[in-house]
Amino acid sequence: MHILVAEDDRDIAELIAHYLRKQGWHAHVVAAGDEALAYAKRQAVDLVVLDVMLPSLSGLEVCRALRGDKATEAIPIIMVTARADESDRILGLDIGADDYLPKPFSPNELVARVRALMRRSKRSDAAAATLTFGPIVMDLTRHTVEDAGRDVKLTAKEFLLLQYLLEHRGRVLSRDLLLGDVWGYRYTGGTRTVDVHVRRLREKLPALVDALVTVKQFGYKLAENGSEVT
Repeated sequence: MHILVAEDDRDIAELIAHYLRKQGWHAHVVAAGDEALAYAKRQAVDLVVLDVMLPSLSGLEVCRALRGDKATEAIPIIMVTARADESDRILGLDIGADDYLPKPFSPNELVARVRALMRRSKRSDAAAATLTFGPIVMDLTRHTVEDAGRDVKLTAKEFLLLQYLLEHRGRVLSRDLLLGDVWGYRYTGGTRTVDVHVRRLREKLPALVDALVTVKQFGYKLAENGSEVT
């Protein structure tokens, strides 16, 4: 696995790279946002560990640029930052980050999150599987989503959350359950993460606006049948 590490603190960058390499993964380190963006555009990478506070281009700007390019829009992104402001975390998730890890963090936790994200992002090579909901068609083998024949680009976490919702339609799902089953670990960023991803799915897939109901102070419920929602 090829991982791009964008971190301007040399000691932190080398520590992250060391722990990633211990897993047998290739880690390429850059210290500036423009370097990270250029590298991701010329070299295929499987995941990006992206610091928010980078010179030349911020991590948020890099994330936005990666998500806006067809060649890089599906790369899983884990953002890290020393800033504790919740608004920064929400903004990072809003523009397409799949995960968010505040500093200081354990390198082992970062490795666990990389494993969890890649495990859940990995395309299934088994028999073809398709999920449908009204005009939405989700191909789990090709890792594609269409809405009335229109291609819809989702981040890795958006894709996994949509899959989970479609597979558990009709059930009331708590935010904690979604964090545990979709994110795959005890997420320290708070359940607001789920709300951000649900909002993004509603924006990208209009059929979910009325079908995906918010259960106050608990979680969400997707209608049993997409044809029931007008």
